[in-house]
Amino acid sequence: MMAGLREALRQDLLVGDGAMGTYLYQMGFPVGISYEELNVEQPDVIRGVHRRYVEAGAKLIETNTFSANREKLSKFGLEGDVEAINRAGVKLAREAAGDRAYVVGAIGSIRAGKRKNVRTADVEAALQEQIAVLLDSGVDGVLLETFYDLEELLLALKLVRRTSDLPVIGQFATDGTGSTQDGVPLHEAFLRLRDAGADVVGFNCRSGPNGIMRALEKLAIPDGLFTSVFPNAGMPDYVDGKYSFAAAPDYFATSAQRFADLGVRIIGGCCGTTPEHIAAVASALRGYKPGSEAIAAVKPADVSAAVQVTAPPAAAAQGNTAETGRPAEPSILDLVKERHTVIVELDPPRDLSIEKFMAGAASLKEAGADALTLADNSMAVTRMSNLALGYLVSEKAGLRPLIHIACRDRNLIGTQSHMMGLHALGIDHVLAVTGDPAKFGDLPGSSSVYDLTSFEIIRMIKQLNDGIAFSGKPLKQRARFVVGAAFNPNVKHLGKAVERLERKIEAGADYIMTQPVYDPKLIERVHESTRHLKVPIFLGIMPLASGRNAEYLHNEVPGIQLSDEVRARMAGLEGETGRRVGVEIAKELLDAAMSYFNGIYLITPFLNYEMSVELTRYVWEKAPDRKLV
Repeated sequence: MMAGLREALRQDLLVGDGAMGTYLYQMGFPVGISYEELNVEQPDVIRGVHRRYVEAGAKLIETNTFSANREKLSKFGLEGDVEAINRAGVKLAREAAGDRAYVVGAIGSIRAGKRKNVRTADVEAALQEQIAVLLDSGVDGVLLETFYDLEELLLALKLVRRTSDLPVIGQFATDGTGSTQDGVPLHEAFLRLRDAGADVVGFNCRSGPNGIMRALEKLAIPDGLFTSVFPNAGMPDYVDGKYSFAAAPDYFATSAQRFADLGVRIIGGCCGTTPEHIAAVASALRGYKPGSEAIAAVKPADVSAAVQVTAPPAAAAQGNTAETGRPAEPSILDLVKERHTVIVELDPPRDLSIEKFMAGAASLKEAGADALTLADNSMAVTRMSNLALGYLVSEKAGLRPLIHIACRDRNLIGTQSHMMGLHALGIDHVLAVTGDPAKFGDLPGSSSVYDLTSFEIIRMIKQLNDGIAFSGKPLKQRARFVVGAAFNPNVKHLGKAVERLERKIEAGADYIMTQPVYDPKLIERVHESTRHLKVPIFLGIMPLASGRNAEYLHNEVPGIQLSDEVRARMAGLEGETGRRVGVEIAKELLDAAMSYFNGIYLITPFLNYEMSVELTRYVWEKAPDRKLV
């Protein structure tokens, strides 16, 4: 006979289950259907997923009812089936769990971060209806998950507490910042949830283990609360219309041990996780006995120290352009034919202050960077417009901007309009990318457009160079865009990746920028596999900032793989020491890259532009003695 869930939490650490929706997607069920309807339409499938998680070691499983409320089900014409779907969800979970796992009724946010999309009265009515059915169906507790606002989570908690004393778990979606989306500091939010009757408070979705770990480390958990974490399997990738996730089961196992050491009492997985992830977590935590404290506050590492740099070489000579009246450098295509050429990436800020960004641009110009490349809301996190910053970089720092253009945020109309604005500003170097899915960024309620693939956007931009609009109508002028494409060499089958790259070149790509590479042998393989291509390749090098940064990149960010040697060298390093060793490793990688490639693409971590300044200067120190193989 199992103890009650509340008593189990006092005595032990519980392994939760993993994803339902993304796992069904991996099984072949398409996006755009109601996964909750499968409770009644294909019960064997749902029961089977639950059973796999229990067999993997989960001691707490969630009902497949995350979106089984009237508001969400109405999109599929199922608003009249709330009771049937929720009751079936509890029944299937209970059948799979038997006496081996607790069953909690899963209830998701209705607003999902959209502040005014549903009236509060409608939210309350929909939550009340679902809560009543789940409680009446015999769950062991209630899981309120993926809430962005404290207001809505408190409302759901109070509705449960009106009629039930069952344990309640309340979870926010976080990107590692210290506040809820409605602006309440997390410590205060946790206090208010405790006072309203929550037993467990934690985080799920939106972030992988690294982001949730950062959020926890900034917190002192109030007395009387346990914590829970259900991270995503890293950031999702979106290639050829399919989603995939980066974090492997062994990384989840290591992260689970760290969460346990922080006092977390329930550890499971969210989007992208599978029974294999949960089996790894269960194995890693087997025999682990939690202490009496919920969690101790841990201070984040000091990242304020700057990397020291040496004096720069003279800046490259500039030419003129009569069209804009401003000094302009030769195209990077011209430069890279003659010498090593350095492109540096600097992320636009996430707030309204641009002082540090502009200081970085000026320092990189002084160090001799040939272009500054600006991402387009990378990782689906809202940042300042790269078009506006690109213009300021050109005007105030005298440095060529290279602008990323993502397929995610703009439809065909917006994309052509954006490109026309770039042309008017004299910004003619761009990089065409797919863009990370909006669902996993800081505004998950926003839509991913994806009117175009990365191949199509390259073709359409080059069409502007022919004086033809996206609509096919002739334009009075021709654009002069130099279009780049992204390339990820960190894959098992490099040959297939090169074939994909060849298709981008056929679509019109003028140059290639790679994901960061952390293995000299892979740099050589990339050279051998691409030397037949007729366009220049800029080899990506990103200095590591810390051991944790290294593990996050390796395990959670799609398209980045670190060698075992690099991970070992960075292990446990933080602050200035971590950055110093990260720069040393990057210099070793530059030694290898400069032997094979004229194009160097330096990626700046966390706006620590001093690291990229030092590496840019290192290129110029080494370049005179370098000859290409």
